[in-house]
Amino acid sequence: MNALATAGMLQALPTEHRQRLMRFAREVSFPQGTRLFEEGGRADRFWIIRTGSVDLDMRVPGRRAAVIETLRHNELVGWSWLFAPHTWHLGAESTSPVRAYEFDATAIRSMCKDDPELGASVAQWVGGVLAHRLRSTRIRLLDLYAPYGSGSLL
Repeated sequence: MNALATAGMLQALPTEHRQRLMRFAREVSFPQGTRLFEEGGRADRFWIIRTGSVDLDMRVPGRRAAVIETLRHNELVGWSWLFAPHTWHLGAESTSPVRAYEFDATAIRSMCKDDPELGASVAQWVGGVLAHRLRSTRIRLLDLYAPYGSGSLL
């Protein structure tokens, strides 16, 4: 597996780029059971978890939302903010009290546009996370809904 796919921001970004991003960080907290965002909503921010856990889920017609992955310390919550049309592809809910760094997506996209090297680093980091999440989604949905034995890797 690509190291960037599961690496937190600390490992994925060069020190200079990480420090620049952290200047935009705002410390936030969420009680257990807080919906951070809903599938289809406007993706205008993202978070790096400091403590606690967040479930990513997907709506399934006629069923409860399917939990795709649980995110924890130093993991990115939200990638949809980087790619047009900037709408969430999954939902997210805190499963414990969460402390996180929150980032304004518009400000970070603007900073990335102004500094192509920073933009490339952020895109590679978020792209690696996105690739990992797509694999996790596929595997989880096969586990939940496919006939027995369908989840094998091809």
